[in-house]
Amino acid sequence: MNIFIMILVAIFMAGYYMFTAPSGRVAEQETTYAITRADLRAIAECAAATHNATVRKTTFSDPCIEKNEINSMFICLNSNLSVTKCEIINKKKPAFSFIVTATAPIDTSRYNDMMEILEQDFADAGTFGIFQDAVIVSGGTATKRTVPSGIISEMKLQNGQLVYMTQYEIPDTDKDFATNAGIDINCPAGTTAAYRFGRWQCIGYNTKTDCTGDTIWDSDLQECIADESRRPLCAQNQTAVLVDSIWECINPFPDKNCPDGMIARLNYNNLEWECVTDPTKTPDTKKCDHVIGGAVYGKPGTTLRVPQTSCTDCEKMIVDPDTCRTTCIPDPTRINDPKCYPGAADECSGPTRAFYFGFPNRKYAENIPDIDSRKINIDATHSQNRKFNCMDCGDGIIDTEKSVSPYTAVCK
Repeated sequence: MNIFIMILVAIFMAGYYMFTAPSGRVAEQETTYAITRADLRAIAECAAATHNATVRKTTFSDPCIEKNEINSMFICLNSNLSVTKCEIINKKKPAFSFIVTATAPIDTSRYNDMMEILEQDFADAGTFGIFQDAVIVSGGTATKRTVPSGIISEMKLQNGQLVYMTQYEIPDTDKDFATNAGIDINCPAGTTAAYRFGRWQCIGYNTKTDCTGDTIWDSDLQECIADESRRPLCAQNQTAVLVDSIWECINPFPDKNCPDGMIARLNYNNLEWECVTDPTKTPDTKKCDHVIGGAVYGKPGTTLRVPQTSCTDCEKMIVDPDTCRTTCIPDPTRINDPKCYPGAADECSGPTRAFYFGFPNRKYAENIPDIDSRKINIDATHSQNRKFNCMDCGDGIIDTEKSVSPYTAVCK
């Protein structure tokens, strides 16, 4: 009898060990982890497929869209970062155009798992990450993409949502570029065929920046610049000008007759000649019989004007009485001119907003005594357009000690 009881106890202990062994628990835990990863990967793949369909203007229909509350929208902003219509009005495009896709918020305990999935499977997707406190944290990168407040309010974004954001440019409607539809190429997965610069190319669905016309992306300046390799050879007495991102040959010599004391100047905003005061006729205390044109500032590819009239509509020319050299400095009195600032000047004020001038380089800023001891930011977040711009610090405030309105603005 005792032997029988001992056999039953041995069988019971063996079964208990088999069901509670560490190897069994590890297998169960690994299975649970794999299920969680698969669910999160499915959410990311559904969001990416929906976003790519919106980019290509096609339809992606799947139950995962409704299950994960995925929404994709075209959102456009003006120069003040306010939401506007995504269309060309009076031949003027919105300042910024975005395609934004967002999912329902994911649980905070799954943030790290989702970031690992984004880093492994979507490292080249661009701005694709978790929305947290007005920024998108992407997988595989140390940078964070700030989301404009207009997009946050329009999409009603919440912390924890998976957000995919791509910037694009609204195409011109009044231009028709002929293409050779008979030529076709086979592109690898993740790319599509596009007819650009006179030939078929394979481009990615989610390129960070798509430069139009005769421009190319400059990774140092973080903007599209003129492609000098496509600069045309113009006829004699003509010069190449970049108009709406397309090289054109124009006649730089005017047919306009101006009265005495005035000279003809090409207005680069509308490409029309106009009569302006001849700066060489302006008397100075040193009685300079001639003036020496200073450095002509401009982005690569822009057409340079004659030295005596190199200043834009937003600048004024000063003459050094000792050297008779002319230089251009910002003209604060033109801040209400739509050519120099398109918005309402009184809206760029308060503790979070301030004006700054788009200096092309630091040497240009050295001509202004008021800011000679201040640091001028020349980077991707500051425009170099030689116009007045509005710096919006968002949730931050303007650093009044480092800022000098309307020349430079720095956020704390």
